[in-house]
Amino acid sequence: MHEFSAASQLVDLVLAEAEKRKAKRVVEVNLIIGRLSFLNPEQVKFAYEILSKDTLLEGSKLNVQEKPPLVECPKCGYKGGIEVKDDPYFHLGIPLLRCPKCGGEVKIVEGREFIVKSIKIEV
Repeated sequence: MHEFSAASQLVDLVLAEAEKRKAKRVVEVNLIIGRLSFLNPEQVKFAYEILSKDTLLEGSKLNVQEKPPLVECPKCGYKGGIEVKDDPYFHLGIPLLRCPKCGGEVKIVEGREFIVKSIKIEV
């Protein structure tokens, strides 16, 4: 249900922007979802489709770009990606939040995003 809540907020935001610009309809929405947000892109798309019925968004295309995690290690200075293993039991990626160089704890720099990159409308 995490995805339904996120999709609901997305639909509300896009509708508000479309109405502000007096759009006839929304054609396309481009979204960035960080892998550490634990949102399943397919479930977000499914919820978006349901929630956009009978609105300016109905029939619009939702494009989702997944953003990989980026971490920083205060211990050794490593800055880069971490391994995210897909877990078939949970149907999502489980991050290994340890530095791949020294095994120390890391600070998450990127990967938790849920960002509307762009909205294409018809006026």
